[in-house]
Amino acid sequence: MRKKLTKTGNSLALVLDKPLLDRVGIDATTPLEVSTDGQVIVISPVRARRRTARLKKVAEEAHRRYGGAFRRLAE
Repeated sequence: MRKKLTKTGNSLALVLDKPLLDRVGIDATTPLEVSTDGQVIVISPVRARRRTARLKKVAEEAHRRYGGAFRRLAE
């Protein structure tokens, strides 16, 4: 999907289609996080801290249990 920016006042806006927004669970009230690596802009819904903490715990447990295997696979 290709999009063009739209001039809005002194800024530019990116208009996203409703089916795309529905697919990722974003509506007009969803808080968004915008980040970049210098080349790519990433827009994502702000995730609950609880969910992020749970994911971090699972990743740490996987690293603790399988860290050796991960290191060997990376070589």
